[in-house]
Amino acid sequence: MITAKAPGKLYIAGEYAVVETGFPAIIVALNQFVTVTIEESHEYGSIVSKQYQENSLYWQRQGDEMVFDNRDNPFHYILSAIRLTEQYARQAGKTLRVYHLRVNSDLDSADGKKYGLGSSAAVTVATVKALCAFYELSLSNDQLYKLAAIAHLDVQGNGSLGDIAASVFGGWVAYRSFDKQWLADIRPTVSLTELLEMPWPSLSIELLTPPAELSLLIGWTGSPASTSHLVDKIALAKTERQADYQNFLAASKACLEAMVEGFRRNDLAQIQAELRHNRAILQDLAHFSRVAIETPILQKMGALAETIGGAAKTSGAGGGDCGIVIIDRAIETEALFEQWRANQIERLNLAVHLVD
Repeated sequence: MITAKAPGKLYIAGEYAVVETGFPAIIVALNQFVTVTIEESHEYGSIVSKQYQENSLYWQRQGDEMVFDNRDNPFHYILSAIRLTEQYARQAGKTLRVYHLRVNSDLDSADGKKYGLGSSAAVTVATVKALCAFYELSLSNDQLYKLAAIAHLDVQGNGSLGDIAASVFGGWVAYRSFDKQWLADIRPTVSLTELLEMPWPSLSIELLTPPAELSLLIGWTGSPASTSHLVDKIALAKTERQADYQNFLAASKACLEAMVEGFRRNDLAQIQAELRHNRAILQDLAHFSRVAIETPILQKMGALAETIGGAAKTSGAGGGDCGIVIIDRAIETEALFEQWRANQIERLNLAVHLVD
């Protein structure tokens, strides 16, 4: 039996701008995982999720094709990952087999709370990793990222794919998105094997080392948000307020480059200053786009953290989900957590996950 896992993620800074080619963001991988197991079968295959047991999917092989009933199917990211990885396996001369694939996630709570930790990206990465092990395919992390990014993009259709980078590489990641139009144009002209070996225009993935005194605090507001819907709304504002949007992009790029430099210089104060700067930039975006990125409870969470010296902002698309705080670990935070609880903010006691 093959087992593979991939971590969830949170965005630290650079949200929304990162969907544009070459614009930077910082993302962190967390020690909550999606785990995929694969066990060979001979008659029929299955895809079973602990979270979706009533929607288990059974399939058979007709030649190289998976044949299944697609009605009420919650497994689109898994199936896209299977399709792309098996395409790569065929090009590597592997014979496709039948198997049972099982998925378990601790990115959401036991009672079904969705924390916004990037479960679709993590399940895509974990599925690709497990199938590569199953078919004895040796991929570098760069190739794993590219394969999982294509599979995820084929389903979601938008986004930066930075969450895929965090799930593959782990730790603190400085990320710039590749040119998606280039990918769309070149895919029909080259094999998948060739595509994974090519440099992708504007793609950049750099692992960062945080200052030793940096502590990351995460609070969940109890209100899940739809990243793809919020990104679509910002895309509409991009066309209607072009000058404002270009100013936003320029400001975000300068801020993130300064923040990355803070990591390189081991300068917590600079990282905190640029995190606050990025929050203000996102507030400007919310104002001219009329998208509620920072909800009242996220504003409250940030204000409470700032009173003790923490730098706080929303994480990801906003509209709910998580807020983050970067603070000196020498500062006592238990009183802050009590204030969060009093305001219905749940502290997520998670740590940064480093890939072995």
